[in-house]
Amino acid sequence: MADRAQQQLALHFPGFDETLLWRRKSNDGFTTVPRALPIAMQAIDATSKGAPAGHSLFCLWSRAPDNPLVIVEAPATFAAEAGFSGERAVDTWRKRMRTLRELNFVSTKKGPSGEFHFILLLNPNIAVERMRLAGQVQDGLYGRFVDRLADIGASGDWPAHQEATKAAAEAKAQAEEAAAAAKKSATPAKGGKK
Repeated sequence: MADRAQQQLALHFPGFDETLLWRRKSNDGFTTVPRALPIAMQAIDATSKGAPAGHSLFCLWSRAPDNPLVIVEAPATFAAEAGFSGERAVDTWRKRMRTLRELNFVSTKKGPSGEFHFILLLNPNIAVERMRLAGQVQDGLYGRFVDRLADIGASGDWPAHQEATKAAAEAKAQAEEAAAAAKKSATPAKGGKK
């Protein structure tokens, strides 16, 4: 894909000033962002009408240090980057964070700066699939999402998640059975000697 893009660049924009182009390998200030994120943002915004949270998610991803954990030491900075200003900026941002958490795009832990000090960015491809199962994503948008996943080679995220969830449930059930059996064998029978 990168080779094809370079060929198209040379064909359509020959001799373009390289200093005007942003390149990950030569420019500073980059992170890795899921390619289906714009569609995930649309799904979020369609669900949270009147209080769109998609841009707030993008701001979190742009702050991620190529690692899924974002530490929020100054909520006002995150609120401003998400486009909120005024006295209620941080409160508005926190409401958007709650929406993102409810939709399974982030997991959060309290810390020194409050409820959203530690934010774990979750796979947006899985979150959109969960939204679809809950009836929160319209057919047209979901169709574009599925097509995009196929384009970028990410169609396997959901099946992999389902397999991992199934394996974890089976392991938990086996552990519970083993614990119950151990407890039963350790309990003396009625009327038996202690």
